[in-house]
Amino acid sequence: MTVQEAAEKWGVTPRQVQLLCKGNRIAGATRMSRIWIIPESAEKPTADKRLQNGRKK
Repeated sequence: MTVQEAAEKWGVTPRQVQLLCKGNRIAGATRMSRIWIIPESAEKPTADKRLQNGRKK
């Protein structure tokens, strides 16, 4: 699916999905030229990457 499709599915902005892809937080997301391709089965990342053991870094 595209970034736009993922954004609609997960209820976030397309930019947020791009940042998740760039940060390797969506399993299987790959970049082809200027477009992110996200697997249909990909789950929305829920854990805040700033949290580590329940605390902010």
